[in-house]
Amino acid sequence: MLNTARPAIIALLLLAAVPLLSGCHTTAGVGEDISKTGSAIEHSANKAAP
Repeated sequence: MLNTARPAIIALLLLAAVPLLSGCHTTAGVGEDISKTGSAIEHSANKAAP
């Protein structure tokens, strides 16, 4: 049964990876994404600080 389901599982994983891989097309885009993520984490930490 695993042999018949394997192509379907691989296809689903590839389809799930498309949005993640197409998010940034350049290294500058990667840097911007990382910067935005860091800013969001910092903002959340500042809100949670007493």
